[in-house]
Amino acid sequence: MKKNFLLAIAGCGFTLLSANQATAQETVVVDETVLTEVNVDCKDNYSSSWRDNWFIQLGAGIQIPYVDNYLNHGDAKHHITPVYNLGFGHWFSPYLGFRFTGYYGKLHLNWGEYNKATMGNVNFDIMWDMFNSISGPNPSRVFSILPYAGIGGTYTYGFTEGNITTDYGRKIKSREWALPVSAGLQMRFRLSKYVDFFAEARAQFYGDNFNNVASGGSIEANISAIGGFIINIGGTKYQKYNPCDYLSYINSLNNQVNDLRGDLANTAAALAAAEAQLPCPEVVAQEEVIVQAPMLSAVRFKINSAVITDEEMVNVYNVAEWMKANPEVNVIIQGYADKDTGTAAYNMELSQRRGQAVADVLTNKYGISPDRLTIQANGSETQPYDENNWNRIVIFTQP
Repeated sequence: MKKNFLLAIAGCGFTLLSANQATAQETVVVDETVLTEVNVDCKDNYSSSWRDNWFIQLGAGIQIPYVDNYLNHGDAKHHITPVYNLGFGHWFSPYLGFRFTGYYGKLHLNWGEYNKATMGNVNFDIMWDMFNSISGPNPSRVFSILPYAGIGGTYTYGFTEGNITTDYGRKIKSREWALPVSAGLQMRFRLSKYVDFFAEARAQFYGDNFNNVASGGSIEANISAIGGFIINIGGTKYQKYNPCDYLSYINSLNNQVNDLRGDLANTAAALAAAEAQLPCPEVVAQEEVIVQAPMLSAVRFKINSAVITDEEMVNVYNVAEWMKANPEVNVIIQGYADKDTGTAAYNMELSQRRGQAVADVLTNKYGISPDRLTIQANGSETQPYDENNWNRIVIFTQP
């Protein structure tokens, strides 16, 4: 065991000097400018739970096919026919979403006596909220413009029932499969939190066989204009996260550190003043006492996530260094989840994964023995902080 031998004369001189200097102890201030040196973008980030922002689309409108061979029989008109629409989709962020949408209607294709057919079409579209991307997310925005693009499949049947022959003696097919690509523009008008009115235009592009006749140009199209209603299941809502929202909490921790340092300095000054009144002691051997520093680190997580971000990884490192400096101390890793999202059972499992993620880094990356770590999942039944966003957290305690 290490021994520190103090010379009596040097000890007395140091004590007197400390007594004189401790009369005006300044408060220790933590330099908060270090926060600005960290590469943190102080902007709002938005995310959406997979449970939220689903919608159903119901509509009807018109369609006009643009195909080759439509003038061969003296009919120069593009015939307009009705089309009906049903779809559903999900916004996985305020900026991007997807939908599956189906169309059904009659076609008037302008080739010969038998120029009518029935069409069924299913599409998968990627949608972009242009206003949210440019002006920022706003769930209550009255008017939005949504460009989209997609792929799909079209089944067209009832051309000729297979009983008409061509000049070459071959029968014309009564049905046709095609794989279109499409693009369009949707305009939404907010009627309430749960209902939007929409109007959209779509252009679908096909190969030459869309109208069951392969002649002329190699690309054919079907243009549609549709209006209807969108039902937002549960309304529209997003989770907002800004990394700089935690600066006030960090500042409060800094103030606690300042208070503790100030108390320690005042105590040291009082001790020095008292020792100055005592006679100088003889040379004695003193046993070195190792004082464990307080462990103040915590690890925060994004909503519905157990992934440790680069910003929070420094806190895991600090805990690892603290445990290496205090090898006799074990630690309890307590995981939490916020109560505003998820069920109690899901949040309990999420807090367990958060605690396990921290434990894995401590053991696998920093060499802390797993025997010194205990994971305690608290779910969302217990909320350590009044500010709910702070409760997506792992806190370290001692047994």
